[in-house]
Amino acid sequence: MVTEKVTHGDAATRRLPREIWVLVGASFLIAIGYGLIAPALPSFATSFDVGVTAASVVVSAFAFVRLAFAPVSGRLVTRFGERPTYLVGLLIVAAGTIACAFAAEYWQLLLFRSLSGVGSTMFTVSAIGLLIRISPPHLRGRASGLWGTSFLLGGIAGPIIGSGLVVVSLRAPFLAYGVALLLTTGLVWWQLRDSALAGRADSDGEPVLSLRAALRHRTYRAALASNFANGWVVFGIRMSLVPLFVTAVLAKGEEFTGIVLSVFAAANALVLLVSGRFADTKGRKPPALLGLALLGVGTVLLGQSGEAWLFLAGAVIAGLGSGTLNPAQNAAVADVLGSKARGGSVLAGFQMAADVGAVLGPLVAGAIAEQSSYGLAFLVTGGIAAAALVAWWLASETLPAGEPEEHAAQDAASGDCRDLDCRNSPSGSSLRMTEEQEATGPRPGDGGARG
Repeated sequence: MVTEKVTHGDAATRRLPREIWVLVGASFLIAIGYGLIAPALPSFATSFDVGVTAASVVVSAFAFVRLAFAPVSGRLVTRFGERPTYLVGLLIVAAGTIACAFAAEYWQLLLFRSLSGVGSTMFTVSAIGLLIRISPPHLRGRASGLWGTSFLLGGIAGPIIGSGLVVVSLRAPFLAYGVALLLTTGLVWWQLRDSALAGRADSDGEPVLSLRAALRHRTYRAALASNFANGWVVFGIRMSLVPLFVTAVLAKGEEFTGIVLSVFAAANALVLLVSGRFADTKGRKPPALLGLALLGVGTVLLGQSGEAWLFLAGAVIAGLGSGTLNPAQNAAVADVLGSKARGGSVLAGFQMAADVGAVLGPLVAGAIAEQSSYGLAFLVTGGIAAAALVAWWLASETLPAGEPEEHAAQDAASGDCRDLDCRNSPSGSSLRMTEEQEATGPRPGDGGARG
């Protein structure tokens, strides 16, 4: 293999590739579209003369299908590559969403919304894979932070636009989102069609990292734990228990709930880019540990609040914690996988951890709040974050050592299958070992993995 020499100070090694900005822009548009339908979906479901429970099933079906289909999405990424899976996933969500706009009965809305969940997990898992494949190792934290920020900002803007469309028609947001997804799919295809970076996984013979091999890595296990905690708090408790606490304990209206959620989102967005840069310069572990500590403290504080200002303070701390954690854990998973190994199951497992947390969090914490108290429910949630913090404390640092220019050259020369056991890897025997293996020697099948 001929490797282009990368000189010190080469600007190409110090800026994000163009493809990253394409994914960031697509993420923003997708998030806006997702937010478009959020205000309309429950009301649209009840317009078919069904009760609140049936309307809630439509909302929950999307998350359950995402969770159930995640392993299949991982296999699709490994088999066909990230780019095709990403584009097909977007098209499936577009088709399902447009079909929702023309649903004539409740069961049709439920079916089409569930179909959208299939496409959603396809493009989510493949988008993470594309970010890993395209991002230079020394910029993975910044790329993850930028991608997360774009999705968060789109999620804030979407409901505002969607509220205006609901005035026109309950079906209008679905039609607008579906058309926007079609345009986004065309844009991404046009921009990435000739990209060598995005197309690496389209060829045969790439090394494959199995989920079993990834699970032997302490840092991957820690990332699963922290993403589970993040899903439990951010996608579960924040959207279920926080509104109930506001009305039942603080005796505030829905407008205060909106303020709390906005404060959380703003605090999250405030630190995403900073945390990503820190993870790229100082390591993945420090921001992951700090983020989990803030997430746990902020969550416990929410449950112990008797006054509105204290509850807002807890939301700020928890939001800062989630924003600090996310770029670091995403970059660590990217380090474990490497930029040239196929690992759809590894990425799907990481995504499923958050989805499981999002599903279990409201159920478990809600039951505790109903049977005991809100304070205990939030305390248990803080304990979930604390357990993930312990896992990260025991994890290995995965930030590649050396100058950014060295990373680029090593990536091109070695195939970047340096982190773990990658099947079909021509250079696995020469890879550095994890801290644990350096002390005990490599285990059979580890391929000299590096932590």
